[in-house]
Amino acid sequence: MRDNSFGRRGFLAGAAGVAAGASLVGLSPAEAVPVAPGVTKFGFPTDRTLRVLVTGDAGTGLRAQWAVAEAIRTLHRREPVSLAVGLGDNIYESGPNSGTDPQFADKFENPNAGLDFPWLMVLGNHDTSSVLGGDGGWLLRGNHEVEYHANSPRWWMPSRYYSVRVPEQRPVVEFFVLDLNPLAAYIPPILSPYWAVDGQFMNEQRAWLDRAIAESTATWKIACTHHPYLNNGPHGDAGRYENLPIEPINGVHVKRFFEDHVLGKCQFLLSGHDHSLQVLEPTVESKGTRQIVSGAAAKTVGAEPAITPRGRHNALFENYHQLGFMVLDLTATTVDLRVHTVDAATAATTEAFTRRLV
Repeated sequence: MRDNSFGRRGFLAGAAGVAAGASLVGLSPAEAVPVAPGVTKFGFPTDRTLRVLVTGDAGTGLRAQWAVAEAIRTLHRREPVSLAVGLGDNIYESGPNSGTDPQFADKFENPNAGLDFPWLMVLGNHDTSSVLGGDGGWLLRGNHEVEYHANSPRWWMPSRYYSVRVPEQRPVVEFFVLDLNPLAAYIPPILSPYWAVDGQFMNEQRAWLDRAIAESTATWKIACTHHPYLNNGPHGDAGRYENLPIEPINGVHVKRFFEDHVLGKCQFLLSGHDHSLQVLEPTVESKGTRQIVSGAAAKTVGAEPAITPRGRHNALFENYHQLGFMVLDLTATTVDLRVHTVDAATAATTEAFTRRLV
């Protein structure tokens, strides 16, 4: 299924001159949202063998999302999942209107009933939309998803960016959940200094991430973003998003962020955005960090010739026409990855790829 929710390239090319607003605020880890009275969060595991669901671009509330969720429930009954990572575009097409928006039930809670474990959630461009779904032009809207952290046992987003160590003591893994929407918005926040490339929000996030990674004692360090660094699908690589030469909407600042603060410091980079399943090989540019794209939980790229994958990067696995999700099995010494494709009509799954990555 092809995603036409942006006005595609004609709209994107003209978006650089549009302001996103001048009086926005964000939420940093220092301003993390507390859990509301009466809400008990599902707990993080304490053992050192973990099964992590990796899924993204799920939040449509439509049949395809339900089919993938049912496939995950089948897996969870057979092989219990420890926690999940949701890689953004959690509430299509334009994000929630409040921290109590009914869309949270329709597009997250109800489809995922029975998947009772923590979901580490990432903000995507569709979660922060203004004029058109996916434009990323109303960054403040993402705070509603942070607010929802207080109200849901599953949904974990105490701040726009944060980290989680699992287990807390002697961690096997630390997830660094990042918000790069200010750098990737198709409507750049040029009149909002707070969200600027070198504004308060991004500078605080950079400093926080550098410190958090340096202090981490986890065996595996995994960065979680919506926008990828490397991508064989139609959205393209950071610095070449949508095959546009226009800065900054081509993601040039996202590219620089990854290169300065993530690559070579984390073993894995998990992203969505492209509605595909990709396990890419590390490159010289990625400094050994492996890019994994899992954005097919409700939509697919499709097989039309106009959006045939570019295939620039070597891949262990890539699929652009099937729904699906991934599973990471982590121990203190190994990382195993499985890719599951899902039949939208029956919710039947096929284990399409399995590999020990480390």
